[in-house]
Amino acid sequence: MMIKRFCDIIGAAFGLVAFSPVFLLIYIGLKLSSHGAAIYKQERIGRGGLPFSIYKFRTMVENTEEDGIPQLAEQNDSRLTKLGKFLREHHLDELPQLWNVLKGDMSFVGYRPERKFFIDKIMALRPDYAELYKIRPGITSYATLYNGYTNTMDKMIRRLDMDLDYLHNMSFAEDAKIIARTFISIVSGKKF
Repeated sequence: MMIKRFCDIIGAAFGLVAFSPVFLLIYIGLKLSSHGAAIYKQERIGRGGLPFSIYKFRTMVENTEEDGIPQLAEQNDSRLTKLGKFLREHHLDELPQLWNVLKGDMSFVGYRPERKFFIDKIMALRPDYAELYKIRPGITSYATLYNGYTNTMDKMIRRLDMDLDYLHNMSFAEDAKIIARTFISIVSGKKF
């Protein structure tokens, strides 16, 4: 676990520096193309079942959940801005999560953190979701690569099974494999 955390810190610090020109371009693009903040912050539940703020580039129009009821995002969601759709398709909206990794809220590899509203629904069916709280959530995972957009309860349960499998078999080699597959998928333009 200490080696994983060390690699996360080095990787996140390097990524923040290396991608700083991309951050700047995306920031300017978002400010010029739509109204609202460029960085989007949302509460998620992480290690130990504790809440933290996840950061992403904003991909949707402002105030998409004004009624206060959380909604799952769809792959071709009508709330997406034109630039936001591009950022999502190429997973560039996730870049600010390098800051979450550096801070220790997240890891490069782990289960995708969810909002409490949806966790409560999952745990009503599968209380073993709480096992995931033993580790930091991640930017990527097998479920991210192979489960697609998690926009139904069935997909949430399938994602949970994949995440629990990762938890019980996690290793440095597995993390390296997941990171490599994520990188190849992004570079090749594969939709996931």
